[in-house]
Amino acid sequence: MSPMEQLAQQASPLLTHPMILSVRRNHGLEHATIHILNRRTYKLSGRSSGSGFVLVGDVPTEQVESAVQEALQRLKAGERGLAVHPNCGTNLAATGLLATTLAFIGFAGRGRRSAWERFPAMMILMMAVFLFSTPLGMNLQRYFTTEGDIGDMRLVSVRRETKQLPLSGQKLTLHHIVTAQA
Repeated sequence: MSPMEQLAQQASPLLTHPMILSVRRNHGLEHATIHILNRRTYKLSGRSSGSGFVLVGDVPTEQVESAVQEALQRLKAGERGLAVHPNCGTNLAATGLLATTLAFIGFAGRGRRSAWERFPAMMILMMAVFLFSTPLGMNLQRYFTTEGDIGDMRLVSVRRETKQLPLSGQKLTLHHIVTAQA
C-alpha cells in the first residue's frame, strides 16, 4: 500500500462523512462529464458542491445532459479513472503549495547575497517541483478530492444560465447540474 493510500485510509472517517463524500462524488462526476465533453471538442471548467456541480463553457444543454448521463453510467460500470482529470484545481493547488514551500525554505536565511547564490539551485528544484506535482495532484484527486464510486447517485436537473461579464461584456454560459443520492 502506498503512503498516499495509507494516509487516505487514516483519513477515511473524514473522507466518508456524508457531506464530504457527497462533494467528492459530485467532483468525480464533474470530471467524468468534462472528460466526455472534452472528447466532443468542448472546452470547459467546473466547480462542485454537495448538491451537484456547475460547468462553465459554451456547450449546448442537450450535450451537457447526455454527457452527465453517460458519465453516471460509466462510473457506475466501474470506470473510476474518469473521476480524475489532469486540469483539476487540485493539481494547481499541489503545484502552488510545493513551489511556495520550496521557495520559502530555499530563500529563507542569511540575507540577499546568500539567497542569490542559491538561486540557480532553486530554479532546478522548482523545475523538479513542476515535474512531480502533477502525479502528486492526480493522486490527491484519486484518494482525497474525488470519488469514483458514486453509489446510487442520479441526475435531478440541468439548468442553463447565461451571464454577461461586467467589464468585457462577454457572455458566460453556465450549466447548473443538480444530483441526488437515490
